[in-house]
Amino acid sequence: MTAVAAVLLAAGALGTALATAAPTVLGGTPVQGAALLLVPAVAGLTGLVVSQLAARGRSRAEELDVAARMLSARARTMTSVIDAVTEQSIIGTDLDGKVRVWNPGAEKMLGLPRADVVRTRSIVDFHLPDELDSAAAEHGSPDRLAALVHAAQQHGSDVRDWTYVAADGRQLTASVAITPRTDDDGLHAGWNFVGTDMTEARANERLKDQFVSLISHELRTPLSSILGYLELVLDDEEGTLSGEQRQFLGTVERNAHRLERLVGDLLFTAQVEAGRFTLQPGDVDLADVVRAAEETARVTAASAGVTVTVDVPEGEVVVPGDAVRLGQACDNLVSNAVKFTPYGGRVTLSLRAGWRLPDGTVTDGAVPGAEPVARLAVSDTGVGIPAGEQGDLFTRFFRASTARRNAVPGVGLGLTITKAITTAHNGTLDVVSAEGRGTTFTLTLPRTTS
Repeated sequence: MTAVAAVLLAAGALGTALATAAPTVLGGTPVQGAALLLVPAVAGLTGLVVSQLAARGRSRAEELDVAARMLSARARTMTSVIDAVTEQSIIGTDLDGKVRVWNPGAEKMLGLPRADVVRTRSIVDFHLPDELDSAAAEHGSPDRLAALVHAAQQHGSDVRDWTYVAADGRQLTASVAITPRTDDDGLHAGWNFVGTDMTEARANERLKDQFVSLISHELRTPLSSILGYLELVLDDEEGTLSGEQRQFLGTVERNAHRLERLVGDLLFTAQVEAGRFTLQPGDVDLADVVRAAEETARVTAASAGVTVTVDVPEGEVVVPGDAVRLGQACDNLVSNAVKFTPYGGRVTLSLRAGWRLPDGTVTDGAVPGAEPVARLAVSDTGVGIPAGEQGDLFTRFFRASTARRNAVPGVGLGLTITKAITTAHNGTLDVVSAEGRGTTFTLTLPRTTS
């Protein structure tokens, strides 16, 4: 019980007692005595109640005023932050797609002022209709807005390229991040669309892909001719070549094969970017793949003073996939590990059959509901990768600063190719590295069980 309630209860009890005792005390009639004492008591009691209610009302009003000022300040802060963004469009909508927020970046990108859009236009008005209709058809619904926000609704967020249509009819390729928008009570109130104009960047990427594909095809023909004639010359059975000549031609042959592999890598990355990358499916024993990768790297590792060890379980570890592509991925990881490991270092290839839980954790023993997987780890004691650069490792032509400082040869395509092969096999490729302490790449693939 509060102090105020206690005071009111005591006052009421006192008034009742006085009214009851009044006839005896005053010697008058019961009604007169009660009136003489009850009226002041009721008046006092009423005053107390009114005073407390008024105090409570003032307190409540002050609380509401403070809350209103805080909400207003927060709204002004959010508005100022959104309005400060001029290179990205920020568009907020209600549940029906009607525009509620339209920042200066949206005005600049789509060519319409805020006053002409807010509460009058829908977000789908600024998307290429054919693109939305195609997305809607994939989801079996004619609703364009539902197609636009489908992935964000399913996963909580979505980032992908969409085609924006500006007021003057220009079509822009925009990378759009879509997230749900909530009100002050935490209820779903609409959608946020944050767009970045990628038109020029995507055009440059297409030109680069076309250039890479063209150059690769143009290089392949003369390379095939060079290697063919080299093979004929080196197979000379009449012994007309001196030892020194054979040494020189052997150097030419090795470098021609190196160039051929580079051309093959360039063509492969162009196929991946163009969506033309295909697999020849089958059952692949990863244990055989690991042993073959070690054998391929053995000579290079020995000449570099690097020890390569293999740790594979007894029996087969079978995964569904393309044996050639998985061999290529494993070779890339092992050759990278050898290249980045100084003289006297070690490279370890470890293969394990395990079970992946829904949270991504991998265990050795079978667990109900877990997915059977194979884990191939390639560890080295090499130069490592700076933490700030690890996010770019799978980008085409990226080379870590440790590779450049140590003059390690390469063009930055091996990990890009390995990542593409892994993704095509529904696997994951993880990296753990510390500069100066070595690196471990872990390739995890769905495993076939008997």
